[in-house]
Amino acid sequence: MSIIMRFLFVAFGGALGAIGRYAISLLPVKTSFPVLTLITNILGAMLIGFITAIVSNNSEVSQNTVLFWKTGVCGGFTTFSTFSLEAYALFENKAYLSGGIYIFLSVICCLIGIFCGKKLAIFVH
Repeated sequence: MSIIMRFLFVAFGGALGAIGRYAISLLPVKTSFPVLTLITNILGAMLIGFITAIVSNNSEVSQNTVLFWKTGVCGGFTTFSTFSLEAYALFENKAYLSGGIYIFLSVICCLIGIFCGKKLAIFVH
């Protein structure tokens, strides 16, 4: 398949991921803690863990499918750059405890999310 088609798979997946991320950002949560970004990153980590496990256990999954889901959807959905900006803003506003908790929960919960996604893939596969 051509390189242009690969880019299209990534682009379409990225559009869906970005739409999903935006949809979550519209949830009516009233807090100064960036909980919606945290939730988005955890869900994204679970999804990429799930995809990785499915692909590693199934040689019939096409490269285009992997590009669509892993690079496109997950890349468009997860929000690490937003996470970094929000963590920085918490520290800049002297909310050191909230900033530390946010960074800790994001890293630990996303690692757990990858683990859970991989385990969930066992039941689907």
